[in-house]
Amino acid sequence: MRIASLTCSNTEIVCALGLADQLVAIDDHSDHPESICRQVDRVGPDLTIDIEALAATQPDIVLASLTVPGHEKVVAQLQQRGLPHVAPDPRSLADVFRDVRTIAELLEVRGRGEALCGWMERGLQPAAGYAGPPIPILVEWWPRPVFVPGRHSWVNEMLELAGATNPWKEQPAHSLVVSAEDALEKDPRAVVISWCGIEASQYKPQKVIDRPGWQQVAAVLQQQVYCIPEAYLGRPGPRLVDGVRRLRAVVDQLQERD
Repeated sequence: MRIASLTCSNTEIVCALGLADQLVAIDDHSDHPESICRQVDRVGPDLTIDIEALAATQPDIVLASLTVPGHEKVVAQLQQRGLPHVAPDPRSLADVFRDVRTIAELLEVRGRGEALCGWMERGLQPAAGYAGPPIPILVEWWPRPVFVPGRHSWVNEMLELAGATNPWKEQPAHSLVVSAEDALEKDPRAVVISWCGIEASQYKPQKVIDRPGWQQVAAVLQQQVYCIPEAYLGRPGPRLVDGVRRLRAVVDQLQERD
């Protein structure tokens, strides 16, 4: 089967299913596994896919997504061009498992999909030995303006599995902008930088610490600003398991300070 993947998460799912050799096209941002991504033709950034170049690869199935803001325009182009595609829109961990199974079914490897989901479910278990109240942590998707996850994000469950909580988990949105006043009102104990589309080497905790109006927020006062690459929190695929482990490491450090 000829597979085209237009988002990082889908590329990682296809590879985790053992079908990397069937990839004929990927988006410019797909970077894992690196050894595989280097060998596959690129068809542009996830928000500006070259539809004609994509069509030229003659894919049997195109894996798009509605979790990337703006990617719905690409999905509309796929529909107009008549390219066979799916565009998952997961909002919870259960949705992520559902979509992995759907993709595996479409790619005719249902058993591998079940095995992958089983591995992820075993890795996504609640933290053992912690009975204290959840620690409020601000996960920062973008620094200017500050975007954080809302209700429709699997990150809420990831935080809970790590012994933490998203102060904005009740806001009816995938993500939302928060002000300095909002941050001070919620007063998170820590900030986790997970800037989308930015190399982790470019994450700058000092930008959070020096941000105007944030100096009285507990996380900033105590300089509790951590970095977790977006690949482990923002991509609905296998690496969410490692994302929970990294969030637990943050919680562990905060507990040690208590």
